Amino acid sequence: MRLLLSIAITLLRAKLKQSVIAAVGVTFSITMFVTLLGFMNGLNGLLDGLILNRTPHVRLYNELKVSPQQPIEQAWAQGTAAGADSAHHFIRSVKPKDELPRLRNATAIMQALENDARVLAVSPRLVAQVFFNVGTVDLNAQVSGVDVMQEVRYYQFRDYLVQGDPQDLVAGQNTVVLGKGLADLMGTGIGENVQVTTATGDRALLRVVGIYQSGLADLDKVQCFANIKTVQKLLARPGSYFTDINVKLKDILSAPALAKEFQARFDVDALDIQTANAQFETGSDVRNIISYAVGVVLLIVAGFGIYNILNMMIYEKLDAIAILKATGFSGSDVRRIFLLLSMVIGFTGGLAGLIFGFVMQNVVDNIPFITAALPTITTFPVDYDPKYYIIAVTFALLTTWIAGWFPARKASQVDPVEIIRGK
Repeated sequence: MRLLLSIAITLLRAKLKQSVIAAVGVTFSITMFVTLLGFMNGLNGLLDGLILNRTPHVRLYNELKVSPQQPIEQAWAQGTAAGADSAHHFIRSVKPKDELPRLRNATAIMQALENDARVLAVSPRLVAQVFFNVGTVDLNAQVSGVDVMQEVRYYQFRDYLVQGDPQDLVAGQNTVVLGKGLADLMGTGIGENVQVTTATGDRALLRVVGIYQSGLADLDKVQCFANIKTVQKLLARPGSYFTDINVKLKDILSAPALAKEFQARFDVDALDIQTANAQFETGSDVRNIISYAVGVVLLIVAGFGIYNILNMMIYEKLDAIAILKATGFSGSDVRRIFLLLSMVIGFTGGLAGLIFGFVMQNVVDNIPFITAALPTITTFPVDYDPKYYIIAVTFALLTTWIAGWFPARKASQVDPVEIIRGK
């Protein structure tokens, strides 16, 4: 094998220019493959993170809906049982049941979830629809009462807080964090008081302790956050009054199945993260397919380059092949020589491609990317996952091996007698 490798390198050096061009083709393909995959998956992580980082894996809530069985149906069922004639009843403009949007036995549900080994974290939430009074103008908004430290720990709340400190929201009474769009509309800032009116007409003053920017402009015009006790006090509700329970799981892929289980177990409505954000996952999958398709095409094009160069080399080295076979080298030895030549080109170009790919990823990662919609992002996002490098070099070696196989097979079938006789 050492002798065969020595012969392959000798042939490669004899056609050094063409060999270098083939290796450069592999290098360029792997460089672009690694750079493209790292950038596209970094971008996917950024875009999905705008929603998924702040979305619970399972959300438990109580949706107001129409009663599945109306009183007239119950009364008529009793009449029919008593022997009354059959008839039809018609109901129009059915209204939802008159009940509060709270979760019954919320404290017991949270305790049961915390004892579940599949659950990572449980946090309550109380959502209130309010109006912020700015002079004669009332701005519609939604105040979410949250467990602040749970939001910081599991939902990246601090990353989207462009002004203020979460601790001020934890310790303060009657404090609020405004969405940036809403704060701009109101012309208010940290330390100022804002007047809020609830749906029942109660009014209160809240002190602004932070500005929140999610990157979604429409959401930032209505979304606010407060300590959950502040919202309970604002709505005049007891400490056990919650409208939502957010659940983080240890395995996000189990969310759909657990959502159905929790819904049946606790008699509540449940929404899993995959169902709530299906459009984002679809977009990520499409972008990944495009990235891999472009990278694979680049590697295949490089493989055709190696194939053409090896074909030309075989035609130009027929004399050398004939001499090798005449001196005792078998057809399989000749085939191995050209396969080794192809693999040397692929390995050298692949190694250089990995190095240049890492360099290009760092270049992209340091390009400034500043936008008002994403205050926490200062450069283009790049994913340095090692799997892109492994996929790239594996596919490159496979492509070069296939590209070298057919010319090597042709070289192994050369008849040395015909070549020498022709000369």
